[in-house]
Amino acid sequence: MTMARQKPPFETIAVDSWSTFQEVVTGQKYRSWAFRGQADARWPLYSSISRYFREHGVNQKAWAGQEERIVRIFQRKAHLFLEHVPAESDAFQWLALMQHHGAPTRLLDFTWSPFVAAFFALERTTTAAAVWALYPPEIWRVKHKFPARKGLVPGDMLNLRIPDNYTRFFLGNAVPFVVTGEPNVMNQRLVAQSGTFVVPGILSRPVEDVLAMYPNPERTVVKFVLNTTAIREEAMRSFYSMNITNATLFPGLDGMARSLAYELEFHWGYDPKTMKRYPGY
Repeated sequence: MTMARQKPPFETIAVDSWSTFQEVVTGQKYRSWAFRGQADARWPLYSSISRYFREHGVNQKAWAGQEERIVRIFQRKAHLFLEHVPAESDAFQWLALMQHHGAPTRLLDFTWSPFVAAFFALERTTTAAAVWALYPPEIWRVKHKFPARKGLVPGDMLNLRIPDNYTRFFLGNAVPFVVTGEPNVMNQRLVAQSGTFVVPGILSRPVEDVLAMYPNPERTVVKFVLNTTAIREEAMRSFYSMNITNATLFPGLDGMARSLAYELEFHWGYDPKTMKRYPGY
């Protein structure tokens, strides 16, 4: 006998038209929310370091030490390539730099723009995609109990900008909580993408599972499931007209080169898929 899968305590919204998505995410309800696009709606919200540990069979007892180790290695070697070297105690800045350059970290990239998130969800997918939405004010007001600490710790006291918080609250992977925010010094890509980070306190569970245990999950996390077949073509044209492309989201030659992929399916004078010419051409 198979057990029915329990319905998650947060809302899942099926999106079958681009106009519906635009109308919903620009409404009053989703102001001050952060968004993340994922190319496959089945993917949970795991950080890159969580996925690496899980996929390559690293024993959970080693996770904290191995995470600390790669941060230390990066700090020792990155100065060879950096014009500005962060203070050793600025863990958030170091993690953001690692994330920016492709190292596995516990940071998840989010954006304040639902359209940037939808671009990342739809750009190269051929299956149902997802845009996740989190409400930081609801996340920050929750208090958490930590071993060997008296009383509850409010969310704002877990901020990664506070010196030693990374070691004190995150590396142990002991308490399921989530924080959001950006380092004091933001890089060019983070600015271009209107970016922010979501940072889990444990690596063994996806972010949505942690937030499902919060007092008001229905006001904390929402999952939009995008019908790629129905909306991608119109959405990608909208992104193009809004100047949301890889060239603008990833400033530099690499981003410009990545943006050429969509140019293969776009032309001002005709539809490259049907070869039908537009009026006036």
